[in-house]
Amino acid sequence: MSTSHTVDRAFEAALYDSGDTALDAAASLLAADRVADAELARRGEEFVTTAWRRGWQPADLVRIVRRELDDPHVRLVAALIRAQAPDDRPRGPRWAAQLDAVPDQAPPRTDRFSHATAVLELYRLLLRLPELEPLEAPRTPGAPRGEARPESRALARIRALLAKAEATGYPEEAEALSAKAQELMARHSVDEALLAAGAPAPDAPGACRIGVEPPYEQAKAVLLDAVADANHCRAVWNEPLGFSTVVGFEGDLEAVELLYTSLLVQAEAAMARAEAAQRAGGRKRTKTFRQSFLAAYAHRAGTRLRAAADAATAESGAVADVDLLPVLASREVAVTDRLERLFPETTTTRLRGVSDAAGWTEGTRAADDARVERRRPLR
Repeated sequence: MSTSHTVDRAFEAALYDSGDTALDAAASLLAADRVADAELARRGEEFVTTAWRRGWQPADLVRIVRRELDDPHVRLVAALIRAQAPDDRPRGPRWAAQLDAVPDQAPPRTDRFSHATAVLELYRLLLRLPELEPLEAPRTPGAPRGEARPESRALARIRALLAKAEATGYPEEAEALSAKAQELMARHSVDEALLAAGAPAPDAPGACRIGVEPPYEQAKAVLLDAVADANHCRAVWNEPLGFSTVVGFEGDLEAVELLYTSLLVQAEAAMARAEAAQRAGGRKRTKTFRQSFLAAYAHRAGTRLRAAADAATAESGAVADVDLLPVLASREVAVTDRLERLFPETTTTRLRGVSDAAGWTEGTRAADDARVERRRPLR
């Protein structure tokens, strides 16, 4: 029996049947044929290639496998992604960054039957992945190729200020450093917009997917939407697959990723402190308290971010003696056009479970106390 035939029989038995009996039978076939290992791995790389054709990206695959299966499966899909990468075409700096972030732990050593079972469970998931909206926009003729740019002096100063803000033990100093960093970020964003407007072939809006993890996904999606809106981006939440797609220009997308990560970390820490105070007062922790807390935090943080962005934009325009409205309006039109092409039909979702007054009050207070700063995304 050829190795290809062994793998074909195993796939026919397990990949199109969700039962454990079929899975066990297929795993037994593979475990008994060591020569089939290379063919099994090659088929896995084909599944990864198919996922790319369906619009998935490396971070998406790792996220969905982590969400639906277990750590051994994450290591297996990471190994497949790394193995397939040399045969793939160049896809730009954002894709390259995702490849660099793919976990590099080797799959755990185990017996052949258990390994084959895990591989088949992974392939079942990869086979059933739906098509996603393709985020890689066609390159405009004459536009620069998607290559990573060297970090500007402004960004270097911003990162240095934020590093000092995170390292200091004095809240007042941290607030001052973060405020200065935010001021530099706003000016840098305006400078990027003006430079892009004067370029022979202006950049087009891009898009990225950001994971929205349980629990309390609705409130977290609202927070991400607020951060995106304040940074000239638009977000569309995919609840079943656990992510939001954010559309905007590259510098703004980076801002959304960093700010959302920072604010979410701050919100969860503040919620833990608020719950501790609730317990000290004799009240038990509740799901509605947490949901209301995060919803209020998202609402208030969005208001603060939008006010800060508007003030910084107005100041930058006055200092430069430039009317920024046409520049920013044209970029907003471009973002909206890209969003509508990616998502011709969207629906609104009503936020559920926001009924705890104490949670809303504490969440609003925490958002008022939050430092509006950018951190590197958690990997």
